[in-house]
Amino acid sequence: MTVPSGRRERKKAATRQKIADTALRLFLERGYEAVGIRDVAAEADVAVTTLFSHFASKEALIFEQDDDFEQRLTRAATDRAPHEPLIPALRREIQALVQHCTADSAAPIWRMIDASPALREYEESMRLRHAESLATAIAADLDLSRTTTACRAIARFVIDAYSLAREAPDPQSDEVFRMIEAAWEATCPSVSSRG
Repeated sequence: MTVPSGRRERKKAATRQKIADTALRLFLERGYEAVGIRDVAAEADVAVTTLFSHFASKEALIFEQDDDFEQRLTRAATDRAPHEPLIPALRREIQALVQHCTADSAAPIWRMIDASPALREYEESMRLRHAESLATAIAADLDLSRTTTACRAIARFVIDAYSLAREAPDPQSDEVFRMIEAAWEATCPSVSSRG
């Protein structure tokens, strides 16, 4: 997460984190469905309007690092070293994200998400948005010269690799990334042969 620079930004970030931490604690103690927005606001000692100025919905409280996740993925594509291949850079970032999300402390959160239709639906829409952002970042790299469709497909495969690895008993993404690498290579513009 990016550290805010000014005093006002730091205060806003601290309030946001306090709300998110309070919400998560209440959801895990009482159950996601049993806790309302007003409960979270009261426990965090903020107004409901303040809560909504930081989070667009109740579901967003669970996925409070959503923006950070998206930025990390797009930066893996855009900030990689010159001549570094795209897919290995994305694999490294996905593996780091999976390692963070499969820590023992995250297990109760994922069980809560898996048990809630509203949270599963929110996560799905979030994944689609992440895939679109990643596809845009990939397509903007003129050195990669792939079609928009190829960029969107690879981005979705990468986001799905995260989900598959997170849900697997052994959270490794190597097998999936070998398939992604093959798909990426298959989209490479063919060089016209000289006859």
